[in-house]
Amino acid sequence: MTGIGQRLLVIYAVVSSCGIMVMLLSGAASPKANSFDEITVHRINVVEPDGTLRMVISNHARLPGIIVRGKEQPFDRPQAGMLFYNDEGSENGGLIFGGHKNAKGEVVDSGGSLSFDKYDANQIVQMAGVDDHEDQFAGVSVSDSLQGGKNHRRIWVGRGDDGAAVVALMDDKGRKRISMEVAADGTPRLSFLDADGKVVNQLTPAPLK
Repeated sequence: MTGIGQRLLVIYAVVSSCGIMVMLLSGAASPKANSFDEITVHRINVVEPDGTLRMVISNHARLPGIIVRGKEQPFDRPQAGMLFYNDEGSENGGLIFGGHKNAKGEVVDSGGSLSFDKYDANQIVQMAGVDDHEDQFAGVSVSDSLQGGKNHRRIWVGRGDDGAAVVALMDDKGRKRISMEVAADGTPRLSFLDADGKVVNQLTPAPLK
């Protein structure tokens, strides 16, 4: 190849490279480059610059087990949903939902739950609604959660299987001590219970004189 041909080849390579770089940079700067009308995925992982997992949006098949400080432990979840992780890559809440019928035609795992966990411990706040062949309830619960210990529900506000609307207050052992409810038939009552669950006093509406 002559000297002139070599110089032309070099100039062509430089111009081509500059053109490609301009197109790439223009595409990165354009907001349309990252815009989508529709995206279909099985799972999305949101991570920090160092790779720490912060959120997972997933179908049922790809939803992870329990992840603590980046290490996953197998855990069967019958739902799809979104899981949240703290700065250390440990699960600290999530939004899950599901529902299907089994071979008998019974509705199974139907409902959803939004929950938040205490640092390095279990769930402390949950909003849930379930309506299947085993459970029918909806409400909000607040729990104590000790590190390495058992959850104790302290407050429940919701509707139970029997159709009653209930506000229940528990002690630090999870034992119900006060229950304010309106039964499905409209009967209201306020109950006080001892540590063994026995009603020690109860208030019901008295007829007006």
